[in-house]
Amino acid sequence: MSRVGKAPITIPDGVKVEVANNLVTATGPKGKLEVQVHPELLVKMENGVLEIQRPSDEKRMRSLHGLTRTLVFNAVEGVSKGFEKKLEIVGVGFRAEMKGTHVLLSLGYSHQIIVAPPQEITFATEGNNIVVVRGINKELVGQIAAKIRSLRKPEPYKGKGVRYLGEVVRKKAGKTAA
Repeated sequence: MSRVGKAPITIPDGVKVEVANNLVTATGPKGKLEVQVHPELLVKMENGVLEIQRPSDEKRMRSLHGLTRTLVFNAVEGVSKGFEKKLEIVGVGFRAEMKGTHVLLSLGYSHQIIVAPPQEITFATEGNNIVVVRGINKELVGQIAAKIRSLRKPEPYKGKGVRYLGEVVRKKAGKTAA
């Protein structure tokens, strides 16, 4: 049995989960998310607990079991609490500021970069060097955070650039005079 797949999903208060035709719909205070479940997997809802079961022990079914359970869990967690990723901007003159719902980034280029949030994502700034990406869809939050990070990845000599909060950047020694 998959250790991840066999773990039950407890539905928190205020979240409503519906299962119909291989589609799990989670509705909560933050919004609504849908997860498409593989037709061979079975989703059971009993007493506020959701369980994913697989028909056989084939390798493909084992991998889908854990994946599906995680996707459904993330949907339930997203509509109840939401997800966020924090990005830190390091470098002299590098900064971020809010311009309405958009984030205006100064990252050492000749121009400023404007990042517009998709529909379900919101941006916030803490000070002028931390950008917070929030949303209910964990996959989308991570994708947008990675997109912002890719605008100026941390370089290995001084560590300047955009990094996840708490990310450790290994620095190289650089040249030495002979």
